[in-house]
Amino acid sequence: MNKELKLENFLPYQLAVLSNTVSTTVARAYDKRFKVSIPEWRVIAVLGRFPGLSAVEVAERTLMDKVAVSRAVTKLIKTGRIDREFADADRRRSILNLSEDGKKLHDEIAQVALRFERDLVEGFSEEEMKNLTNIMERLMARANLIGPP
Repeated sequence: MNKELKLENFLPYQLAVLSNTVSTTVARAYDKRFKVSIPEWRVIAVLGRFPGLSAVEVAERTLMDKVAVSRAVTKLIKTGRIDREFADADRRRSILNLSEDGKKLHDEIAQVALRFERDLVEGFSEEEMKNLTNIMERLMARANLIGPP
């Protein structure tokens, strides 16, 4: 049986639209208030939790494109929000850490992000949130298992 593809009902499309809508909404807040793009914020957030990573490790943890991470890192270094050192054993490997300004920015944006998340899920019960988390984890596991078509 060949089922007709209706894009608006196609789960991967629905997830992409939801993700883009949520990301765009929060990105406007980050840009307007802090002059930070989503890739820059993701780099800051990861380094806030896992200091001392390389740009490649940041890309792996965020699932962002290496070029996007590189651009974000370059801008964050120029604006003084992250510091870069080079590893003693391998001078090609850079070690990234938040500067004091970067740590302050991280803490400020984190509060905005958490408030946005609270507003986004307002009205959802604890059980609904547990179900949503479970469903997202299962979808991620299935996507990783089946890989590209």
